[in-house]
Amino acid sequence: MAALRAAKQALRKEIKRRVAAVTAEEKLRQSLVLSRKLFKHPKYVSCKRIAVFVNMDDEVRTEEIIKDVFRLGKSCFIPRYESRSSHMDMLKMKSLQDIQTLPLTSWNIRQPAKDDKSREEALATGGLDLILMPGLGFDRSGKRLGRGKGFYDTYLERCIRHPKGKPYTIALAFKEQLCQEIPVGDNDVLIDEVLFEDDQ
Repeated sequence: MAALRAAKQALRKEIKRRVAAVTAEEKLRQSLVLSRKLFKHPKYVSCKRIAVFVNMDDEVRTEEIIKDVFRLGKSCFIPRYESRSSHMDMLKMKSLQDIQTLPLTSWNIRQPAKDDKSREEALATGGLDLILMPGLGFDRSGKRLGRGKGFYDTYLERCIRHPKGKPYTIALAFKEQLCQEIPVGDNDVLIDEVLFEDDQ
């Protein structure tokens, strides 16, 4: 267990270094390529209820995706993380403007306030069809390296217990976040698919 934790920590450091070296322009360019790929993806086209992460600086930009979700009339859910635990809820948003007026967390991302009880939580109602997954690193077989808090692994466990079952999961990755192999433990949930810009 300690060896796995150490391996993950070393890899986190290495990936953070690689992503930090990527310019803002290149991050945006890759993000737009991935957005266009996603828009054609059958799972995205057919989904009605989708959870999208609000990106941090070292993650794929999701604003264009969020705009498209609302344009198509899909139900859009974003995460609310509880910083003192590994608990996360996916709460329904009304519009991009709705998201842009949310308070900022200490991680500098927008999410509904802790005492905001007015929003629908995805698992309290119809579940989710698709979750777009953030992360620090990924490999091609669907292994994911998160930030060590276990938010998404815990949430996916809750999804599995929901009558609708586990949603399809797609990770959005910069090329610099791809690894040969991610070390995983028993609690790490595999992702169905990792989208990245291939050099074809």
